[in-house]
Amino acid sequence: MKISREHARALAEISFVTFLWSISKILIKIGLGEINPLAFAAYRYTIASSILALVVVCRYGIDAATINRRQVLVFLLLGFTGYFVAPALQFLGLYYLDAVTVTFVLDLTRFLVLILSVLFLKEIPSFIQLVGIALALAGVLAFFHGSIVVSEGITGLFAAFFSGVGLAAFTVLSRHYLRGYRGNVVSLTVCSMALGSMMLLGATVLTQNVMAISLNGWIIVLWLGVVNTALAYVLWNHALKVLKAYEHSIVQNTMLVQTALLAYVFLNESLTPYKILGIVLVFVGVLVVQLRPLMSGPSPPGIP
Repeated sequence: MKISREHARALAEISFVTFLWSISKILIKIGLGEINPLAFAAYRYTIASSILALVVVCRYGIDAATINRRQVLVFLLLGFTGYFVAPALQFLGLYYLDAVTVTFVLDLTRFLVLILSVLFLKEIPSFIQLVGIALALAGVLAFFHGSIVVSEGITGLFAAFFSGVGLAAFTVLSRHYLRGYRGNVVSLTVCSMALGSMMLLGATVLTQNVMAISLNGWIIVLWLGVVNTALAYVLWNHALKVLKAYEHSIVQNTMLVQTALLAYVFLNESLTPYKILGIVLVFVGVLVVQLRPLMSGPSPPGIP
């Protein structure tokens, strides 16, 4: 059985991104004690897109950071779904709810990617991959058994759900565009992120949520902007050139495993039997989803 090096690299990239985003949950919860959700998201993504734009211009020239007329609509949709709707509503969800509840809702909405992939991308999972997806979903439900507190706020639940819907749409749109894309992934990322961050900034100004923050707050914002956003989204998009949308999304369900372990190590939170069962099921489910493409070798040209 020959393992595709390109596929393995893409899996390593998206796995690293999920680790960064697991850390983000903790940092965002700390930062929300001082910064309102909309301003927090706007500052983070504005810093990230500015850094990426600077890198692109310095390395590839100003032309690499521009888009033509045919790309405007695509990049506007990517900016709106992935860099405006998804982060703004996720920050709002984390403001009203604990990280466990928000992660649960987001993990459930990731399965929308499977439906959208089948309908719009014609990327049909095999039977064994469907089994893996079912196992991962069962793991999510087992992991959060008895942990969901609905009374904390219906606003937070709706925000988290539609944040997941936005990310699902963004994932499928990105996959549709990237699987035939031959350009620079960094350039694509910075253009769509810049448009989304402008939307976030505009919404922040219009709703009068612009605010000053402390040095500790800026440290959190800068880390999230530079590492967990600028770097992470470049890797995220690069992996999406290789992985199918549902394969890409299902790996992100491992964030609940990483979040649990981080909470256990740094926050002294206990791991219940249900959580341990959930970790095992999610790990096995993700492994099953990825097993077939890993063993199939390199994809034919133009068909990742």
